[in-house]
Amino acid sequence: MRIRIGARLLEGAGPFLMGVVNATPDSFSDGGRYLDPEAAAAHGARLLAEGADLLDVGGESTRPGAPPVPEEEEARRVVPVIERLRARGLGPISVDTRKPAVARAALRAGADLVNDVGGLAAPGMAELVAEAGVPAVLMHARGTPAEMQARAIYGDVVAEVSAELEEALARAVRAGVPEERLILDPGIGFAKTAAQSVALLAGLPRLRRLGRPLLVGPSRKSFIGAIAGAPVGERLPGTLAAVTACVLAGVEILRVHDVAAARQAAAVAAAVRDARAP
Repeated sequence: MRIRIGARLLEGAGPFLMGVVNATPDSFSDGGRYLDPEAAAAHGARLLAEGADLLDVGGESTRPGAPPVPEEEEARRVVPVIERLRARGLGPISVDTRKPAVARAALRAGADLVNDVGGLAAPGMAELVAEAGVPAVLMHARGTPAEMQARAIYGDVVAEVSAELEEALARAVRAGVPEERLILDPGIGFAKTAAQSVALLAGLPRLRRLGRPLLVGPSRKSFIGAIAGAPVGERLPGTLAAVTACVLAGVEILRVHDVAAARQAAAVAAAVRDARAP
């Protein structure tokens, strides 16, 4: 992988860690803890100190069943956080949004990457990314967070997610986004059951055939709870197991909440991966 995100060049097999900064009152994992912009910026600074390679700032919960947030409110949540991180000289910064107006405001505030759970499908989003000249993450999902789990119907989940990501990639390129600026995310837990999320993790080598870097966000997800019977606050061991599986499968970027622990697990997994490389 070789992709520039702001002033940072991410080059090589990684893994690189994207630290999660939720500026929301209702995130499934840490809702409300970082709603205050100063608290969110301080949390981002801690994640970078723990070894995060970039930060992902989001202002709308995308957990299954979550109601939509008006774009003005979402921008009100994320822009002050991005501005404070920039004032501290911290980054790179990703904005986690599916709304073009929020992405535009975040980019003006200093964001370096658009992480879109909608795969740049919203009208004008791909064109905005192309015009801004920034990289983007295309995540696979179906529908909106409020109703996406009803659309978790697949024959072969790996084949269908791969085909739909390929369509999103082609759509973004047609809109003028250079392919070398695009990262793909299979969307663990988004319009997927626990079993389908596990199947996607097992099928990551098949997704690598799309030829773009992969980002996976397994952190604290519900599939871990389904497998281990663990509530959200007790899913770190399961998260680290998923991180290890992703690294061994060649995933370049991991989106995580617990950066220090994930950094250690990823480093060990990467050593094993590199030792077995031909």
